[in-house]
Amino acid sequence: MTDTGLATDRCLPPIEIDCVLGDPASVRRRAEAHAPYAPVQRYFENEEQYRAAAGADSREKPMFIAPVFRGDWAYETPLIDDVDDLLHHEGFIGSAQSIFDSKHVRPFSVYSNLTWQLPFPQGPGHVDVPEFRGIDRTAYPVWLLTTMNHSGLFDAWRVPIATSVAWFYEGESDGGFDYWPDGPDGPARSHEGAIHNTAIVGDNDRMFHRVRATGRAELGIVSDLSPQALLVHRGGATWGIDDGGASRAEFDASALRISISWKARVFADDADERRFLEHSDDLEPAAIWRAFEEDLAARGRDARCPADPLRDGEWIALLSSTYVREPTTRPVAA
Repeated sequence: MTDTGLATDRCLPPIEIDCVLGDPASVRRRAEAHAPYAPVQRYFENEEQYRAAAGADSREKPMFIAPVFRGDWAYETPLIDDVDDLLHHEGFIGSAQSIFDSKHVRPFSVYSNLTWQLPFPQGPGHVDVPEFRGIDRTAYPVWLLTTMNHSGLFDAWRVPIATSVAWFYEGESDGGFDYWPDGPDGPARSHEGAIHNTAIVGDNDRMFHRVRATGRAELGIVSDLSPQALLVHRGGATWGIDDGGASRAEFDASALRISISWKARVFADDADERRFLEHSDDLEPAAIWRAFEEDLAARGRDARCPADPLRDGEWIALLSSTYVREPTTRPVAA
């Protein structure tokens, strides 16, 4: 097992919400209105960056663009005109306040994940992309933020983020949620079955989790999608996947798993929030590379930061193989 600084003990306990919206069908209407959607892999510039976010069991596998698509509905400000009930959801906010024991919960992000016919779990388990004071995904690649989080070297600058995942799906194979609340070496739990219009709020930057199977194995999957593939709403109850100028699939809306992820920054007190807003103690890039060099040296690795550390393939692979890990346990089959 790789020895990293990422928390491996019990995470902050998540909270389940049984009824998210009074009109859950409104999520599907919004999904239709704001189509099309691009694959989630659009957040990686290349395969090296994709592999850097994976643990050892997944690192040698090529990037597979699955029929999993994402739509950004809010980031710092609403990006669509009908997202306020999700962005400022009282149940999400109240649960986050309880989990983190803080009244300083500041929602900032809502995005939709839309999955069709992926009849196996989505990876062995991962943690979400974090942010640090002065270092976030608006200016730095996902692989770096993920590796910083796993290393545990930058916790003094990490901004705690509460995450709610809510499901709007009643199709075959529940498309639920496996999660590791006791750390990646502890037992996994599963949120499964009647998950429609339910949610789990937790510390997903620390708690490993993954999406369960969606759809039926005998129907197979769409393979060889490109990063330019699009999930499109064809009208009525029909959705499709287009790629390279051709239709790759058409299917009924009932087969499309939709989940909504909500995120909020959590601050300890007014002073902690001011420090973030005023950038009075931001992390500088040079300090990141210096910390990695020093820690690698302590591990017996004489490595020097390259001229272009954000894109150098060997450097990315070294940091990933040193720090990024996956859960060592698997959910017990029912």
